[in-house]
Amino acid sequence: MLDESSTTPIARIEGLRVEFQTKDGPVVGVEDVSFDVNPGETVCVVGESGSGKSVSSLSLMRLVEFGGGTIAGGRLLFDRKNHEAIDLAKTDQSLMRTIRGNEIGMIFQEPMTALNPVFTVGRQLTEGLRLHKGLSQKEADARALELLRQVRIPEPERRLKQYPHELSGGMRQRVVIAMALACEPNLLIADEPTTALDVTIQAEILALMDRLKRETGTAVMFITHDMAVVAQMADRVVVMFRGNKVEEGTVEEIFENPQHPYTKALLAAVPKLGEMRGKGAPEPMKLLGREQGVIAPIPGTDQPLLKVKGLTTRFPVKGGFFRRTVANVHAVEDLSFTINKGQTLSLVGESGCGKSTAGRSILRLVEPMAGEINLDGVDVMSLSPGALREERREMQMIFQDPFASLNPQMPLADQVAEPIHNFGTLKGAEITKRVEMLFDRVELPRSFMRRYPHELSGGQRQRVAIARALALNPKLIIADEAVSALDVSVQAQVLNLMMELQAELGVSYLFISHDMAVVERVSHHVGVMYLGRIVELGPRARVFENPQHPYTQALMKAVPIADPRRRKSEKDLNFKPIPSPIHPVTYTPEPSVYREVEPGHLVLETDSGY
Repeated sequence: MLDESSTTPIARIEGLRVEFQTKDGPVVGVEDVSFDVNPGETVCVVGESGSGKSVSSLSLMRLVEFGGGTIAGGRLLFDRKNHEAIDLAKTDQSLMRTIRGNEIGMIFQEPMTALNPVFTVGRQLTEGLRLHKGLSQKEADARALELLRQVRIPEPERRLKQYPHELSGGMRQRVVIAMALACEPNLLIADEPTTALDVTIQAEILALMDRLKRETGTAVMFITHDMAVVAQMADRVVVMFRGNKVEEGTVEEIFENPQHPYTKALLAAVPKLGEMRGKGAPEPMKLLGREQGVIAPIPGTDQPLLKVKGLTTRFPVKGGFFRRTVANVHAVEDLSFTINKGQTLSLVGESGCGKSTAGRSILRLVEPMAGEINLDGVDVMSLSPGALREERREMQMIFQDPFASLNPQMPLADQVAEPIHNFGTLKGAEITKRVEMLFDRVELPRSFMRRYPHELSGGQRQRVAIARALALNPKLIIADEAVSALDVSVQAQVLNLMMELQAELGVSYLFISHDMAVVERVSHHVGVMYLGRIVELGPRARVFENPQHPYTQALMKAVPIADPRRRKSEKDLNFKPIPSPIHPVTYTPEPSVYREVEPGHLVLETDSGY
């Protein structure tokens, strides 16, 4: 940290107020927020969706006007490169164009929308350099290459000629960071830059940003709702709630001695890796401000419910003049596991490892190529379409995005009742009773039954999706990243709800996720997936406390821990690039061979590239 007295803050936000004009009159996005950002310091702005954290950053860039907002009050003082302070709230847009990108850089949440799909990566990187720095094309190209090396992109010369759609999510996010750093801004605003990324890529990007900050001395304003990321990155933390700043302090003060009740509740809701050490069965989290009885562990039973053996799903890649199958994407390769009644098996892995395809293949929403699926004595693979439809009463799915899985034109009560109507399990007034009971179960007021999906928040929509999945009393629920898009406190409530329902109704879950801390909290058994195969499978305690496969160990190392005293350094992270899952038609994969390390704890012996 720099000496406070000798430095002036690069940016001072004083009494900022932002309003949005709507049909029902003005809506306040940010009510009254003040904080400083000093040179070479990372300030994390934390809060849930709707707390006004992104609006404050867009106000500093003066981009909030383009989204229908107006800065209704306050000052935004910014110390320019020539050390004259100006008030950005009163600056005209032509000067703002010079400042944007040149003196204040911004990394947006969604890299695909921040990049232009019709220009090459090189063209987009050099544009700002030529505009702000007046470099020639040759100089700009050389600087662009240097930037890509700085953000550790492999084969940078090739990447400059590629288009954004040819890069993976993590690569695209690195290009966006390189663009934001191109003109060496004094202030870098990062708006949830790692939310959409896998654990391993997130760890690399956080380490990268930290290194670049130290090397260039740029001040960083980092906006996030992930407390583990805050612990990893922040020097100081500003906590926002409903458009106001409720607490500010150093990262140690906020984590070790939070003062405001909202901050305390936020920290209590974060599942921490290692919290479940020594506990045999999952148990709900203790949340502040919510009445809870005795939280008992959920042991489940030893009777198998779902047995999957040798499940293989491949997708054809068409090519050539006659659109013949030239290769296959090996999405799921030789997968075998068992889920017991009333227990949870979690599949974890990075995006593209085949975990969602595995979940869909079990329900036969995607047709597997080979394998056996046995649900409570029924051979799911041999069922005819009519029989499969009947069997789907026993297995339901909760999707990742509740907005996409709910019908925008139907009241919620009808959507929850729809499976009951489809299968005719209840009649007349019984249906209304059942729907009311389900709404009570997922802790939504009955007045919501008449509402439509757009009138609810993300967490409330996800509860409706859970109520709908429970409508037919299924034996198995497949939850595909069901809590990954939710805020911390909402995520904790939804997880608790799922665990309480498991304890009461004895449902089994196949829980698909990339969040290791959440998986540790809810699982009885864990399967770690890599390139379509399970590389390690066993009881949760054994896989987490004694990981054997190198990929599992790398995954554990990458998980940020919500404790500022246990930060990861860049040298902890050594990930190998993931090989392609696409193989020619003639390719025959080896069968999966497992070694039993401890009773029930299996590790893949076949070489899968790790």
